[in-house]
Amino acid sequence: MAEEERTGLSLFDGVLIVGGGIIAVVVAIWLITAVTAVIWFVIKLVIVVALIALVARVLFRRHS
Repeated sequence: MAEEERTGLSLFDGVLIVGGGIIAVVVAIWLITAVTAVIWFVIKLVIVVALIALVARVLFRRHS
């Protein structure tokens, strides 16, 4: 009896590929969101510090 050779992907291989792709997309979106959040936090922090410095400069200039 001749054995049939199977070529291509099995159902399990397809499930693994699709599952891995979904996990990769979720991780990529999470990383992009995290990096964006950190950058946005730094921008807000710089703006707040600049405003505090500006107010302090105006207040100390009046009292001098």
